[in-house]
Amino acid sequence: MNGLLRRGATALIFVAVMLGGIYGGRHAFVLLFALITGLCLWEYFNIVLSRNQPRSMLRRWLGLALGMVPYLLASVVQLNLVQQKESFIAIASLLFFPVIFSAFIYELYSRSEQPFANVAFIVLGMAYIGVPFALLEFIAFDDGRFYANTVFGLLAMTWVNDTGAYMVGSRFGKTPLFPRISPKKTWEGAAGAALATFLVALLVYKLFGGLRLMDWLVLAAIVALFGSLGDLVESMLKRSAQVKDSGSILPGHGGLLDRFDGFIFLLPFATAYILWVRMAGV
Repeated sequence: MNGLLRRGATALIFVAVMLGGIYGGRHAFVLLFALITGLCLWEYFNIVLSRNQPRSMLRRWLGLALGMVPYLLASVVQLNLVQQKESFIAIASLLFFPVIFSAFIYELYSRSEQPFANVAFIVLGMAYIGVPFALLEFIAFDDGRFYANTVFGLLAMTWVNDTGAYMVGSRFGKTPLFPRISPKKTWEGAAGAALATFLVALLVYKLFGGLRLMDWLVLAAIVALFGSLGDLVESMLKRSAQVKDSGSILPGHGGLLDRFDGFIFLLPFATAYILWVRMAGV
C-alpha cells in the first residue's frame, strides 16, 4: 500500500510540474524541458559510460554539456535572444563539429581503454536525447506563437499509450510483442494502447483544436508506433547495460528517461509532420 501511495504521489507531483511548465509561458516551458533534457542525458551517461574513476565523472559532465548544445541553440533561436538569427545559425553550424571534436581531445588525455567508444556514446547522447528535445521547440514555437496545447496533446497521447499498453497487456496479454527485448510486452497491450491513444486524440481535438482532426489522428498513429518503438529502444539500452531502471529520481516510477523514452523517440517524426502541415498551410 505504501508503494502504491508513493507512486500516486509521485505521479501527481510530476503531472503538476509538467502542467506548470507547459502552461507557465515560454520561459517556463524552455526551463522545464532544459531540466528534463539534462536529467535524461545524465541518466543515459550513467548507463553507458564507466563510473570507475574520477575522470569518468568529468567525461559524463562533458557529455552532458555537449548533449545540451542542440537544445540550448534551439532555445536561443526560438526565444528570439539574438537579432540576426541567420548569422547565429550559420556560426553555430560552423562551430558544431569543433564542439564535438572536444570529446576526442578529452579522450587523448583520459587514458581510457575504449576512447572511441566513449566518444561514440557522447555523440549518440546528442543525437538520441539532445536533438529530439531541440526539435520539440520547433513544435512549441512558430512565427512568434507558442503552441502549448500541441505539446500537451502529444504528451497526453504518449502517457496514455504507455499506460494503456501496461493495463491491457497485464490483463489480456498473451502474445509476446518482442520477447528478446521486453518479454512482458504483448501485441494485445500494443493494440489496446493504440486504441486508447486514438481516443485521446479525439478528446484533445475536441478540447483544444489547434490542428485538424486528421492531423491529431496522424499524430496519434505516430505516437502509437514510434512511442512504442522508443520504449523498446530504451529497454534494449537497459538490457545491454543490465540495469532495471534508468534512474531513481521518480520514486516508484524509475528515472526520467524511463518516462520520456517513447516521447523522445517519436519527436523527430512528429516534428517532421507538424512542420510539413505548417509549411503547406493546410
